[in-house]
Amino acid sequence: MNFRLWNLSARDNLNLYVFLGVLVLVGAIFGAMLVNALTLDQQQELTDALGVYLAKVDNPDNASPAATFRESFLFYGKWMLLIWFLGLSVIGLPLVFVLDFLKGVLIGFAAAVLAQQFAWNGVLFFLLATGPRNALVVPALMIASLSAARFAYFVVRERLFRRKGQLLPPFLAHTAVAAAMLLVLCVASLYEAFVSPNLLDRIAPSVVSQEISALSSKF
Repeated sequence: MNFRLWNLSARDNLNLYVFLGVLVLVGAIFGAMLVNALTLDQQQELTDALGVYLAKVDNPDNASPAATFRESFLFYGKWMLLIWFLGLSVIGLPLVFVLDFLKGVLIGFAAAVLAQQFAWNGVLFFLLATGPRNALVVPALMIASLSAARFAYFVVRERLFRRKGQLLPPFLAHTAVAAAMLLVLCVASLYEAFVSPNLLDRIAPSVVSQEISALSSKF
């Protein structure tokens, strides 16, 4: 096997990275547009949920960092496992791209909801709460998706058409990439659980308190 196949650098895979980046961006735009399609009842439910979350941020002692880490890492672990498996299945590769699109939808939807409810304070809160974490999560998912695409390409080209090449080396390479990206997601989960709450508590207490007051005034 030619291990250059697993050269995942941006320089040598610019087109694929641009494609994945566009998927995430389009998903974010679509997620932001979804907010305008919500009914009044759905908007009220989101407002209630935001009130509960902001109250937890304003009282960080009530939250359990360990539980937050477990929930976050379990969620990301399932996401990474799905990308890894879909790459192995070959025919599931389009679903990998769907997952990248959905990640963009989640980001865009969350940002749009906070911006709609709290204007620039909501944008600031979103950046502080999720910006550094997504700076790790999004590239990790993109690299894992690229590795899945590389594996599927190898299987189709070498095994189906040329009837040669060993399957074990690319399998190990793809698995190693997924494991490495899982470690990155672990770091993102640690940040979400142990760093982000303290950062919000120190940098944005006024923003949080303002939003809680604003939510309280709506009831």
